[in-house]
Amino acid sequence: MTAPKSRPSRPLIGHGSYAEALRIGEILRKETVGGALLVAAAAIALVWANSPAAESYFALRDLKVGYAPWHLELSLGAWAADGLLAVFFFLVGLELKREFVAGDLRQPSKAAVPVAAAAGGVLVPALIFAAVNWGNAEAVRGWAVPTATDIAFAVAVLAVIGSHLPTALRLFLLTLAVVDDLIAITIIAIFYTSEIHVVPLLLFLVPVAVYAFLAQRYRRYFHLNPAAAWLILLPIGVVAWALLHASGIHATIAGVVLGFTIPVLHGKANGEPEAGPGLAEVFEHRFRPFSAGVAVPLFAFFSAGVAIGGIGGLAAVAADPVALGIAAGLVLGKPVGILATTWLTARFTRARLDPTLKWVDLLGMGLLAGIGFTVSLLVSELAFGIGTPHNDHAKVAILAASVMAALLASLVLTGRNRRYRKIEAEERVDTDRDGIPDVYQQED
Repeated sequence: MTAPKSRPSRPLIGHGSYAEALRIGEILRKETVGGALLVAAAAIALVWANSPAAESYFALRDLKVGYAPWHLELSLGAWAADGLLAVFFFLVGLELKREFVAGDLRQPSKAAVPVAAAAGGVLVPALIFAAVNWGNAEAVRGWAVPTATDIAFAVAVLAVIGSHLPTALRLFLLTLAVVDDLIAITIIAIFYTSEIHVVPLLLFLVPVAVYAFLAQRYRRYFHLNPAAAWLILLPIGVVAWALLHASGIHATIAGVVLGFTIPVLHGKANGEPEAGPGLAEVFEHRFRPFSAGVAVPLFAFFSAGVAIGGIGGLAAVAADPVALGIAAGLVLGKPVGILATTWLTARFTRARLDPTLKWVDLLGMGLLAGIGFTVSLLVSELAFGIGTPHNDHAKVAILAASVMAALLASLVLTGRNRRYRKIEAEERVDTDRDGIPDVYQQED
């Protein structure tokens, strides 16, 4: 009797679809510019905050504007964190919905590895931070600070050092970061909401419903008329944001919710599906430049400025368990968590590592994921409050750990990039008559 053939193992990290690879490549190029602006804004803030004119920086950050009766008299720093960053989270919502509706994450077999890796990359840093700060209730509030990955910063580093790395690795990093963002959003909504006001929260659902109806019903109109989103949808979105802010839930969550209301799939004209990109992709293309070029850099500018205070200040940071927990979580916890969960997925399932990749490649990606910036700074402010010693020390630790993670990732991936460049000619796949690589035509 012939023994049944075993089911072939599934690649642990595959090439993904051809369309997905093209889309990911376009996102990476845009995020690279955003990452450079992010770093520049943070550097300017850090230099200004430690210059003889430091008082002017903090006066600008703490300048309050807005309408007090509506609880909207906020400092410029708070407006950047609560308001402008909502645009960033709107794009996160668009990207998450696209991944789960039309991207590779709609297939459980492809979603399992990045979801597991992202979960491990959140759990292990949080445990490290909690262990270092155990017994200090005030400090433990910052357990989520080292769990976030800044995709713009990470991609900016990857663009410099990884020009010849396989597409599968780039796809893995971006997908992991998308899932990481989803986890971060959930953490902010659940663990950093101290009090919920029910009436504004219920009223928040009204503009969201109107926003969703208009976006779904008139998707073709908003597709063809770029100004319509600014004149019609934006005011409704601002009302939804203000109501969620009044409810006590962090207002950036409004951006995610509104992003999820935008249709991903094409509409129909005369009973036939329309050609071209869906509205979610159109909105992502329109609004990403504003997010990457204005919203996120301004947030970084108002959040990254901290007076270090010379050698004595650095010594105080180094002695603070909060800073140590953040640094250890980002630099060690992220790669350990990502590698461990990926290995466990390979060990206890039929998945296997794509033959073109090595585990050292994933180590480099894990180190890159330790670059925590935008969301880490936001969570730090939510956990400790603006201007507190713990928050100032946390900012320094986030900056230092992100730089360290970038340097370590560069050491690992630069060598791997040289190797892939040498064998690139051997790895080129044949293309069919349409010019699409055969590897993208194959089923998993």
